[in-house]
Amino acid sequence: MKKQENNLGLMLTYLEELIASKKKGKSSGYTHKLIKENINKVIQKVGEESTEVIIEATLKNKKKTIYESADLLYHLLIMWSKLNIKLEDIAKELHSRKK
Repeated sequence: MKKQENNLGLMLTYLEELIASKKKGKSSGYTHKLIKENINKVIQKVGEESTEVIIEATLKNKKKTIYESADLLYHLLIMWSKLNIKLEDIAKELHSRKK
């Protein structure tokens, strides 16, 4: 289990760093475009992806739930970036909830 957690952590950190670099760069890709959008557009994407995860999970479609969950995490990271929220901030909050 530890190895999988580490892989997820590394992937989330990679995505956070990628998003930060796209925020500063002059790329024309999807990530850069979304970062430059109004925060409301990003929030809308998070809502859409959340709904898609719920639909696929309700249908018990594991493969599509995984796919949509990856999209949701990606869009969450972009939203957090626009709000200057770091993975570390989320980790601290989760840690504070440990019992």
